[in-house]
Parts: sequence; structure tokens; C-alpha cells
Amino acid sequence: MSDRREVWITGVGIVSALGEGLEQHWSRLMAGDPPPYDDKTFAPYTTFPVVPLNLDSQIPKKGDQRQMEAWQRIGVYAAGLALTDAGVAGKTEILDKTDMIVAAGGGERDVAVDSAILTDVRKADKPDAFVNERLMSDLRPTLFLAQLPNLLAGNISLVHGVVGSSRTFMGEESSGVDALRVAHSRIAAGQSEISLVGGAYNGTRWDLVLLFKLGTPLLEGPFKPVWDRGPNGAIALAAMGAFVVIESREHAEKRGAKPVARLSSVLSSRNPRKPGDAAATLRSEWDSIAGKVKKDCAVVVSGASGAEPATSEERKVLADIGLPVRATATHIGNGMEAQFLANIALGCQAVRAGTLFPAAGSGDIGTAPSKGVCQALVTSVGHWRGEGLALIERID
Repeated sequence: MSDRREVWITGVGIVSALGEGLEQHWSRLMAGDPPPYDDKTFAPYTTFPVVPLNLDSQIPKKGDQRQMEAWQRIGVYAAGLALTDAGVAGKTEILDKTDMIVAAGGGERDVAVDSAILTDVRKADKPDAFVNERLMSDLRPTLFLAQLPNLLAGNISLVHGVVGSSRTFMGEESSGVDALRVAHSRIAAGQSEISLVGGAYNGTRWDLVLLFKLGTPLLEGPFKPVWDRGPNGAIALAAMGAFVVIESREHAEKRGAKPVARLSSVLSSRNPRKPGDAAATLRSEWDSIAGKVKKDCAVVVSGASGAEPATSEERKVLADIGLPVRATATHIGNGMEAQFLANIALGCQAVRAGTLFPAAGSGDIGTAPSKGVCQALVTSVGHWRGEGLALIERID
């Protein structure tokens, strides 16, 4: 539509196993460093722990740090990095009207209580009644409050002063796509001027290893890139946080902000995930955006998880499109709600740097365009459900 406004990304914050901030991430990716996975802590399963963070730099009050769980601290930290990068940290006159959309799952369980219940339930005469009774008596009441995903948005508001409208989305990888899609649509339509969007996840926990192992193959050694994990596939859980500040071009120019990139399109879809569904949906999204893509200087930053058949279906579609492809989960693992925003961050750096990091795995195809990278297509084909696609462009 001709009356839709241009949307700029003006700030990026990311923390993962690769490091803190875009510069650290890009430096390690360009150097071709080995993926920083951990195959010892949760052996035999492989995870990607977040690097140690100096929490005081973004969450100065120790009391605030103590009342948050790890995934919240990761998210609040990454949000602070994005606000600082955008030049709005501490600027009350802007933060007062900054909207926020957060993609987050539930909080962390009490592993000691869960372990005790799982051990004792095998001896119980009435397992259902036993589990209910133990959960009511053993879990502290505050645990349920700490598990609420909208507390991440609340803590960002309290620590960083972001006090515009606030929304929280749940739903694994898809929630990150929809968070950005809604924020982009609101700004493009003139319903919002500036928004903080992001997600956080802590997959380096025994309770999540157990949860996913019950229904999803988890990566066991030896380590392999996401494209090469066999017909059954496997995911590597990760801890990460990623946020971006997006705003209308008019708002950014008025405050003298320097853009990181233009966010041109964000698409989100779902289907029943019968064989071929993921490929068909991703191809449909590509068809709707293809007219905007400059194939001589565009690349794909893939959110492929390693889960099958989704990863193979995405790989086929991307091969047909024919652009250079890089899958980031080989290097940072799968951070569910935060995954898409992390890939948006890395896509921003690809267009800003004008290049692409080395390939890793058989599905990473092509090389950086000779004229430089001007666009990044960011995909998100969830390990279980949901397909998303975004287009990021360099601003000359």
C-alpha cells in the first residue's frame, strides 16, 4: 500500500553462545570459529549456553537480578543492549512512548521438586493423585508468578523504563515472528512510532531437555551442522536473548537516529504440518515477497532448527530460490522464542557489513554476492509448527 510508512531498525541487542553484541557475533562467524556448543553438562545431549554476562552493566540493582530467573536476566540484558544501540537508553521522553512486544515461554521449573516427584511416583498406588498432592505442597507459590512470561516485559519496563503499550506472545519460534510482524505492521500503519521487540530463552536446563526429549530428537555427539543431522533430525537447545528497536523513518530522522537497516516485510503462517506443508507455506511466502528481492545482492539467513522433516523441506525451497544461504543454528543453537529475532540481528549485520560468513554444512550454499550484500531474507521454519519470512534491506 502506498500510504504505509517505511520502518527502520535502529538498535540491535543480542547475547548467545557466540558472545554479546553484533560485533562479537560477527567477528567469530567471519573467523569461522568452531561452534561453541557444550556436550558435557547435559550429556549425551548438546546445548549452546549463553556467554557469561556482566549483569551489572544492564541490570544495576542486585535485587532486580535476584528476583529474575536466568531467562529473564538474559532478556532484560539483551533489551538494554538494543536500547543503548538505538541511542534511547535513559531518554525518558522517548521511552515513555516506546511500545514493546516480547516473545517468551514459561519460566523455569524447580528441578529438585520435579526429580523427587518423578522418583516417588513410581511407588505410588494412585499416581495422578500423588502428583497433584506433591505439586500443591512442594512448589513454592512464588514459582508460579515467576513463570509468567509477561514478567519479562514487566522487568524490562522496571529496569529500562520502557512504558508504552506492552504485549507478550507465546508459541516457540512462531511467537518471535509474530511479535516482529505485529510491531512492524503497527508502525507501518501509523499506529505506533517506536517499538522494542524481542525474545529470550534459556534452553540449558534439565527440565527442558526432558520436555523436548519426550517428543523431539535432541542432538547427540558427534556435533553436526543443522543440515546434516540425518533423516530423523535433531535440535540443539540454546540460551539466548535478542531484541531490536524499530521505528518509523520519520520518527528516527526527527531524533537524528542512524538506521541499521530497513525492515521491509514480515510474513507469518501456520499449517497442519502434513508432509510438504512447511515447504508449500514457505514457498507461498517467498512468492509474495519475491518481487522486492534483488537476486544479485540478496542472501538468506536461515532459522532452520535441524528438526525433520521441516529442515529438509526448507532446504529444498531455498535451493530452488537459488540465493546464498547460511543457517545460524549451527553456530548458536535453537533458542525457540528468541531464535527469529537473533536471526534478524545477524541479518542486519550481513547487510550492514555487506558480506556473509563462511559456510558450515551441506545446506549452506553460495558465496557473498560480488557487489556486496544489500538484502537479507530471514527464515523461520519452526521445529514443530509455524513458518515465517522477513526482508531486511541496506539503507544507502
